[in-house]
Amino acid sequence: MKNNGIGRRRFLQKGAGFCLGASSAPMILSAQVLGLNGRIGPNSRIQIGYVGLGNQMNAHYGMAGLSQVEAIWACDVNPVARIRGLKELQNRGAKDCQLTNYFEDVVQDSSVDAVVVSTPDHWHAAISISAMAHGKDVYVEKPMTLTIEEGKAMVESCQRHGSVLQVGAQQRSSSTFRRAAELVANGYIGQVTEVRVALGSFPPPVLDAPEAIPEGFDYDRWLGPAPVEPYSRGRVSGSYGGGWRRFWDYGSRKNGDWGAHHYDIVQWALGRDDSGPVSFFPKGWEGAERSYFVYEDGVRVVRDHPDRKGYQIRFIGTEGEVCVSRGGEIETTPSFMANRPLRPGDQRLYVSKNHKTNWLDCIQTRKQPISNVEIGHRTATICHLAEIADRLQRPIRWDPVSQQIVGDEHARRWQDRPRRAGYTLPV
Repeated sequence: MKNNGIGRRRFLQKGAGFCLGASSAPMILSAQVLGLNGRIGPNSRIQIGYVGLGNQMNAHYGMAGLSQVEAIWACDVNPVARIRGLKELQNRGAKDCQLTNYFEDVVQDSSVDAVVVSTPDHWHAAISISAMAHGKDVYVEKPMTLTIEEGKAMVESCQRHGSVLQVGAQQRSSSTFRRAAELVANGYIGQVTEVRVALGSFPPPVLDAPEAIPEGFDYDRWLGPAPVEPYSRGRVSGSYGGGWRRFWDYGSRKNGDWGAHHYDIVQWALGRDDSGPVSFFPKGWEGAERSYFVYEDGVRVVRDHPDRKGYQIRFIGTEGEVCVSRGGEIETTPSFMANRPLRPGDQRLYVSKNHKTNWLDCIQTRKQPISNVEIGHRTATICHLAEIADRLQRPIRWDPVSQQIVGDEHARRWQDRPRRAGYTLPV
C-alpha cells in the first residue's frame, strides 16, 4: 500500500485552521481525546471521513445531517468528485470538512471515529483494513471485497481491532425482506427446494480507446492494486449500467452488483450466514441454461430464471412460496401467509429500521450491526465463487468450513489476485 500520510505542512495547516476557528465554532472532540479508548460515548458526536465520492456515495451523505454525526473529511482521487462531495456535505451541515486525495490522511487522523468507504470494489479491503488498524469503525459498500482472501483478512482485522463494520447490504434493513426471510426461516413454505434471483447483465468489458487523463485526476491511485490499463472515461465511470463495474479487475460484475444484495437475503433466509453453498455451476455446463449454485442440503439458487413471477427473489418450497422485491413488494402462496403473525416460538430475525442509523447506533453501543463483517464476507464469497465458475466455465466445489476451493488448484488461485507493486494489502 502506497503511504501518503499527513505531512508536516498539512499538519500545521490543520492546526492553524483549528486555532483560528476555535473561538467561533463549537468544539467537536473525538472519542480518543475524550478518554474513551478510541470508542464513542453514548452522547458523543461521531466524526466521519467519507472515502470515494462517486455515485454510490450519494446514498450516504445524509448521515452528515444527523445530530450525532460530524463530517470532517472528504476523500477522492478525482478533484471534481472531491469538490462535489464537499458541497454535498456542507449542504447537510458540515463546517470544517477537509479535502484529500489520500485515504491515509483520513484513517491516520486521530480525530476521525469512523470511515465510510464507497470506492470501486478493488479498494474496499485495503481502505477498510487500514481504517480498522487505526482504531476506526467502518461502513463499506457491498460487495465487501474483490476476493475471498481479502474477506478473510477483513474478518481477522475486524475481530483483532474490535471495530464495528457494517456492509452496505441494506435490504436486511427492509421490513419486507425481513418478513420474507422470516417466513422461509420458520418453515412456512416447507422445505426450500429452489430460489430464483434476478441479477441482470452488464455490457462486455471491452477496451475503450485511450484518452488523456484529466488534470488532477490521480489515475494511478484509482487503479491501485489492479493492473495498469490505459485511462478512459468509460473505465472509471461510476455508471450503474456499466462503467468500472463491467471489468473483472475492479469487481465481480453482476454477481458482485445485484448478487451481493439478493444472495445476501438468500443466506439470511436459509440461516447460512456462517456458511455457504458447496458447488457452483456456470451457464452452459451440461446444457444448463443459467448459472446456479447448490447448498449441501440440495437447495438450488438459480440466477436470472425468467419465472420469478415478476419479483427479484422467488423462494420455492414443498408447501408454498415467497416472492419479494424492493419497494415493499411481497407475495406468498398461500396468499394469507404474507400478513400472518409469527407464532410465539418462531425465530425473529435481527430488526433494523435504517441501515445507516443501525451502524451509528452500534458504534455507540459496540453491538454487532445487522450486516457485520462475517456476514459480508460470506455473501461476497458467493459472489466471487459464482464469478470464478463463470470465468473458468466449469463447476467449482467449495468447502465452507475450511473456506477453500476443493480439487481444482487452478481455480483456487482465483481466491486471491496479484496486487500491483506499492499497493500491498495492509495488516
